[in-house]
Amino acid sequence: MTETIIARCESRGLRMTGQRRTIAAVLETSDDHPHVEELYARASAIDANISLATVYRTVKLFEEAGILDRLEFGDGRARYEDADRDHHDHLIDISTGEVIEFCDPEIEALQEKIAAKLGFSLKGHRLELYGVRTTKPQK
Repeated sequence: MTETIIARCESRGLRMTGQRRTIAAVLETSDDHPHVEELYARASAIDANISLATVYRTVKLFEEAGILDRLEFGDGRARYEDADRDHHDHLIDISTGEVIEFCDPEIEALQEKIAAKLGFSLKGHRLELYGVRTTKPQK
């Protein structure tokens, strides 16, 4: 990431109210993939005047402006992350809802190889794996 969420919003001409700045700051410091209710809880802890409706409108605005990526992990709730983050894929534990970010060079190379084999130049992708933990994580 080269710019903050607030800076990218301002550079796209979005009007940044105090509440939008608070929501942007919460998103900026999130190391998970919060859904709107989680964002609301975090933002309202900073500014008690923020409503759930404001959070919904703000994430929709940020998503439409290309600031946020909307993620659907099959639990019925849209989750959000900064659209300007380094590329990564997701592994979702369907028992706990835990989302693990990873990037594997072998998977990246295989995707490029498959696209080329089918006559495509890959411009992007999103990979989500769903599973249940059966062993302790390998180091």
